[in-house]
Amino acid sequence: MLEDRRGRMRIRAAMLIALAISVPATLVAPAPLLAVPTGSLPVGFHPTVGVTVETQGGTRQFQVEVARTPDEQERGLKFRRSLPENGGMLFPIVPVGVANFWMKNTPIPLDILFIRPDGSIANVREKASPYSTDTIDSGEPVGAVLEIPGGRAAALGIHRGDKVRWQEALGAL
Repeated sequence: MLEDRRGRMRIRAAMLIALAISVPATLVAPAPLLAVPTGSLPVGFHPTVGVTVETQGGTRQFQVEVARTPDEQERGLKFRRSLPENGGMLFPIVPVGVANFWMKNTPIPLDILFIRPDGSIANVREKASPYSTDTIDSGEPVGAVLEIPGGRAAALGIHRGDKVRWQEALGAL
């Protein structure tokens, strides 16, 4: 009786292993999240901060999310399908250094402003291509990077050398 039971258990185990091997991984892999964030995330998910850009044409105001942690910075604006006209994301670069970005999994064009530690804009990359895996680097050490909707820098007259300031939220950036 015990031998029959062990034999049946071995057969079941062998069948389960054979089934597991024959089923494509796509059928057993966890499904991706279906709900992806669009627009601004709920208040409290990412702290927001007011950002001011002083241009030759005047002061430009933004209300942006802050990506403080390595995980938040890696995620950035991936999967976002829209941004408010004066929204975006600020990435503090600590310690100061050359910053490298790409647009992988980012479905909207972005303007990327590389900001020196003194607050001046070192470089503006306009309308970075959605989904691109090309590296976009600051070209010099920076203290922060600001991503805004693609085309806004040109529309607002934001250029290299303009000054950027932001209000500190939830402690020092």
